[in-house]
Amino acid sequence: MDPHIIVMIEVIITAILSVEVYKLHCVSKDGAIASLIVGVLLAFFGNVGAFFIMTLFVIVSFFATMRDIDRKIEMGLQEGQFGERGWRNVAAVAFPPVLLTMIHHFTDMDETLYIIMFLTTVAVAGADTIASEIGVRDPKTYMITTLKPTSPGTNGGVSKLGTIASLIVSFVIAIVGWVVMTSGIDLLFLIPFAFGMFGNILDSLFGEWFENKGWISKFTNNWTTELIAGLLAGGTYLLFF
Repeated sequence: MDPHIIVMIEVIITAILSVEVYKLHCVSKDGAIASLIVGVLLAFFGNVGAFFIMTLFVIVSFFATMRDIDRKIEMGLQEGQFGERGWRNVAAVAFPPVLLTMIHHFTDMDETLYIIMFLTTVAVAGADTIASEIGVRDPKTYMITTLKPTSPGTNGGVSKLGTIASLIVSFVIAIVGWVVMTSGIDLLFLIPFAFGMFGNILDSLFGEWFENKGWISKFTNNWTTELIAGLLAGGTYLLFF
């Protein structure tokens, strides 16, 4: 199929998805615009595989966000007023994978290195989102640095349910992403899987060390932990493979 037609189809899909998630109160108006911009950038500068994985992440994360939303609202743990995410949420999560995609497009960056780093950042985003949205349903939450009981939704808090859910999501993003982006399977997919979980844990640590003290925002926490995990995953590939 003509590459221009593929790009056009991806842009149309992004526009439809952005409008629908706005109607469902998954994102605010500016969040929908930010989602549209992210999708357009991936359509123009990425490949079909990268666009598919990012779209899959968006759909899964929005379903997780809206699950038991009434209970989350009662607990005061929802995003926005009804669970909607704003442009800062979208930008913080999308910045690392979009940045890597544009670097890959404009340079001679190794293809496998790009795939590993890209999937790692998305795996971190997916694991963190699912751990947060699903984990708040687990009343047994513990502070990651002390393992002392804490309230669900606390920065740095982890739960058994959230951790298991994040493991599954990180694995699914890594293996499905690898198959889609390489048209094959290789044990190298374990790198983005492992560092996806590492980034999720790092997000919780940063939440306790820095976010709770007001030194960084949750948005800064999101994109920095994604980038750190992506860089470490890329470094692991270059050093050992």
